[in-house]
Amino acid sequence: MKSTESSGWLQALGIYAHPRVLGMLSLGFSAGLPLLLILGTLSFWLREAGIDRTTIGHLSWIGLAYSFKWLWSPLVDRLSLPLLTRWLGRRRAWLFLSQIIITLALIGMASTDPVINLTQLVFFALAVAIASATQDIALDAYRIEAVAVELQGAMAATYQAGYRVAMIMASAGVLWIAAAVDASEGTYEHLPWRFAYLVMAASMMVGILTTLMIREPEVAYSQLVSDNEKIAELAIARWHLNSQLKRLLIWLYGALIAPFRDFIVRHGRQALLILSLIAIYRISDVVMGVMSNPFYVDMGYSKDEVATISKVYGVIMTIVGAAIGGVLTAKIGIMRTLFLGAVLSAATNLLFVWLAGRGHDVSGLIFTISADNLSAGIASCAFIAYLSGLTNSAYSATQYALFSSVMLLLPKFIAGFSGQFVDAYGYESFFITTALLGLPVLILVWLAGQATFDKPAR
Repeated sequence: MKSTESSGWLQALGIYAHPRVLGMLSLGFSAGLPLLLILGTLSFWLREAGIDRTTIGHLSWIGLAYSFKWLWSPLVDRLSLPLLTRWLGRRRAWLFLSQIIITLALIGMASTDPVINLTQLVFFALAVAIASATQDIALDAYRIEAVAVELQGAMAATYQAGYRVAMIMASAGVLWIAAAVDASEGTYEHLPWRFAYLVMAASMMVGILTTLMIREPEVAYSQLVSDNEKIAELAIARWHLNSQLKRLLIWLYGALIAPFRDFIVRHGRQALLILSLIAIYRISDVVMGVMSNPFYVDMGYSKDEVATISKVYGVIMTIVGAAIGGVLTAKIGIMRTLFLGAVLSAATNLLFVWLAGRGHDVSGLIFTISADNLSAGIASCAFIAYLSGLTNSAYSATQYALFSSVMLLLPKFIAGFSGQFVDAYGYESFFITTALLGLPVLILVWLAGQATFDKPAR
């Protein structure tokens, strides 16, 4: 009996040897690099530059660009880019364009001192956010189209691994570089941050080169798309419009309306429950995360300590958690893993309450970061697999963008007030509140687990 169970677990681990699964490492790196450069690492930079916590909290709303990417996801799904689409294909063309814009905007951020021109820095950070969100739309569509549903957990895990390695670069890497260039740790200088962000801009070449090397997923034009366009054509035929306007309206229906209609039709009354779960599943982590770096600064941790413990060791623990999550989704199912991840994500926020009472405690930081990031890896892997399973490959970019946008909208909005909450009530109360925010998630995961819905046509 034990040997049978062991072989079952080994078989589950074997999914990571799939070529498409392995290929997600470098693509995940490309997606993960920009995020912290406009959120967590940027907040560390701004705090060191003397920017107040309330402003830092408000500037986290830059991340809302990821929450509104569903607005332009139909363009990424259906619109061909001149020359680039013919050269690279539908997904790779948008990946390449967004990566070039990210690189240029990061150079702009590097060249701007927030003490002198904070508005300009925000402008470049917003450009990074929009281009990065666009890259995510195309990359998520590629990931979903590349393999079948049963491999999505493994794809999510390797994507997370690459993503987290990039986060080491974008967090610990930036802090190490800035610390190495900084002649005086005690006073703020722009030069170290400028050099570090230029290195990050150069690191985007990993994503650019990967995009030029990969192949487009072999997904045929869906019969569902064709049928929906015929429905629109019949409806519009009764209107007295010229042929060009009719073609535009048919295209707009297929790009904007059909993907959302398909989701509602397939899931029926369960659609609202699913969207509610998506909207709050990561709320504990997202709200808490905005104040984590200012917390480290205020607790007296140096850049080297934060870089080593939080941004390297912590990210390694996240990768381990994602790998565990990938195996768990294959072995016990997505919903059970989703519930486990929700429990752990909320519970580990309470460790920061304990850490806040200890002040500058490196051992305590290691323990807290280990538990928090391990749980985040499990939760993220299960959640990505869950979202991927909800999509229809006919509208993969648009539908996944809708899901991931809903996932971030409410948490990011609430997170914008996190600095004000900390100023008013302190870190301990803040961390307790973020843990309590995870309780409704458990109820929704349980309800969603009871619901049955058809798997999407792939």
